[in-house]
Amino acid sequence: MTSTELPARAATGPTLTPGRRRRDGASTVFVCVLWACLLVAALFLLYVLLTIVVSGISRLDANLLTQAPSTIRPSTAGVQPAIVGTLLVVGVTALIALPLGIAAAIYLEEYADPQRWFNRAIELNVQNLAAVPSIIFGILVLAFVVRAPLNLGAVALSGSIALALLILPVVIIATRESLRAVPREIRDGSLAVGATRWQTVWRQLLPAAVPGIATGSILALSRAVGEAAPLILVGATTFITFTPDGLFSRYTVMPVQIFNFALQSREAFVPLTYAAILLLIVILLALNGTAIMLRNRFARRW
Repeated sequence: MTSTELPARAATGPTLTPGRRRRDGASTVFVCVLWACLLVAALFLLYVLLTIVVSGISRLDANLLTQAPSTIRPSTAGVQPAIVGTLLVVGVTALIALPLGIAAAIYLEEYADPQRWFNRAIELNVQNLAAVPSIIFGILVLAFVVRAPLNLGAVALSGSIALALLILPVVIIATRESLRAVPREIRDGSLAVGATRWQTVWRQLLPAAVPGIATGSILALSRAVGEAAPLILVGATTFITFTPDGLFSRYTVMPVQIFNFALQSREAFVPLTYAAILLLIVILLALNGTAIMLRNRFARRW
């Protein structure tokens, strides 16, 4: 091959065969369809958000945060019992689900023998429970916690147990993925200098996995804040006009209170309902923002 032939061949670009042209055209059409679907979904979401803000901003005031629900004077009614009930139920949910979920994830990822049928059965059930409808957990708690054998009744603790069961698989899966994301060299280096497996997990793996664990846990709690179906079955359906004073008192939460407002036929309840929805959206955005801040803060450390 002469030197004069090389530039001529190098200048000749790859030829587009008919099959490749068809594939490129199909890819372009597919990308355009995806962007069109995304645009339609974004427009619908924007319309819903604008409707909520415009209809509820007039009632987003101090009365909404400090007053109890009322069917007599809806213009000054609020959702204070629902706010306290939501904080109480979700707080206890976090105390139940997060330690159990993180501990279970550590066991499955670092200690469990994947060859044993018992551990394989646990992993299979955890993955399946993450996709179970939330109403199933409500039925389970209604049968075994609200009624016999525990017979706690329709109290705040029953609602916390239902939400803890709901988010427990999510916490386990998020924690396991965070532990897997830690480089293998950190494990090997810690064990090589004489640390025990527990010391490696506690002092090396968990601190490095905190961003993912915190993000997954807060997003799971955000899901719990917006859940209504399991709580309706375990006693959060009543129109509560008093602030719950403990885990064994009657309660209501924000989603259920919004549902009760929406059932009212009087026109004065419309802005109150939208204002409660807007307040719930603000709470969820605050939780998600906290997850992002924690992830970024701990990610910079490691």
